[in-house]
Amino acid sequence: QVQLVESGGGSVQAGGSLRLPCAASGYTYSGACMGWFRQAPGKDREGVASIHRVRTTTYLDSVKGRFTVSQDNAKNTFYLEMNNLKPEDSAMYYCAADIRVFCSGGLAAQMYSYWGQGTQVTVSS
Repeated sequence: QVQLVESGGGSVQAGGSLRLPCAASGYTYSGACMGWFRQAPGKDREGVASIHRVRTTTYLDSVKGRFTVSQDNAKNTFYLEMNNLKPEDSAMYYCAADIRVFCSGGLAAQMYSYWGQGTQVTVSS
């Protein structure tokens, strides 16, 4: 059974940093496509970052240069490092997995079949 568990959320001031781990289990992790998404109250869910085969990454324009996605295959965990946080980054953050052999990653939520429960990030000005 595929399981994804996020952690690391919290409240920070603008300009601060957070690191969100997503622990994955139940599938062969190294070949999967993994994504980070967020949803703020009253807004649609949006893709923030994705990683595929370690090196292929995609980012939402508004987080480029501030957020970094990475994976540690030995720990079956992937991460979202968030720096220079802004109030508009406040949202519930979710990790997601597409474990198909020929997954392509990206920021489209419909490509991902498995989702974590979410972790809240709040950035104050």
